[in-house]
Amino acid sequence: MYTELNSILSTTPDSFTRGEFILVSDRRSDASFLIHHFLSFYLRARCKVCFLGLVQSFSHYSAVSQRLGVSLAQAKEKGQLIFLEGLKESLSVLIPQEANRGSHAMDFLRDPTVGLRRLYEFVRSSVRSSGGEEEGTEEWGPPVLLVDDLSVLLSLGVSAGAVLDFSHYCRATVCSQLQGNMVMLVRCVGEEEEDDGDDEGSERLLKGLSHQCSLTLHVQGLPTGYCRDIHGQVEVCWRRRQAARVVGEIDKFTSHSFTFDWLLVAGVNDPVWNPDCVEEEHSAPAS
Repeated sequence: MYTELNSILSTTPDSFTRGEFILVSDRRSDASFLIHHFLSFYLRARCKVCFLGLVQSFSHYSAVSQRLGVSLAQAKEKGQLIFLEGLKESLSVLIPQEANRGSHAMDFLRDPTVGLRRLYEFVRSSVRSSGGEEEGTEEWGPPVLLVDDLSVLLSLGVSAGAVLDFSHYCRATVCSQLQGNMVMLVRCVGEEEEDDGDDEGSERLLKGLSHQCSLTLHVQGLPTGYCRDIHGQVEVCWRRRQAARVVGEIDKFTSHSFTFDWLLVAGVNDPVWNPDCVEEEHSAPAS
């Protein structure tokens, strides 16, 4: 868990804003470290977490979380964490081994007309069960939905409109009805000013999600190019709220630089962010 990032966002596991939709995005960089941060953060906060891991295996997230002091295996065993391993679920859909195997959350791979309805139903059933219904089971806090990463659905043939509908229904259920939180990662391909006429791509998805969310964390490389001491920057944008609705105005904007600490984790080749290397670059209100 990155205490410096929590300080920037003015939040702790004991005190955080409920009903938030946090959008994490990256361009020419890797924002996966923020997913690992929020996963460990909400598990420490004793929230009921539904994690859609669409790009990595459970062992990958477990190895990184272990370095952050959180055991995903114990969280699953206690019922605090519900993990959908997209790679394994996709394989069971494309190459079925047994009848009625799997959660059917990835059925859109078999029948595109189904859309993401089954995936949403999986999320809804997961976040509505907060525990404590049966004697001897622990009762957890507000539900949290994490998705890593949402743009993978585009490469699987799902339209940007269908993905935006999915996020809208998830936000209505998790953030509005249950007063929980939602964190989604989306990756941007190419330069921001590029426009190839593909309105079904990641740029349209990013713009649509930006209007839905209440906080954006955008990770990107330095505009000046490579730097030995600083590996990139994180733009933090709080969106203004009116009458409990998120409107498309930026209320506050800050930018922070960061570096990676190349920690070697067993079976993991990706870098893990070093919270001790966070340095504020500048802070200014949006014009």
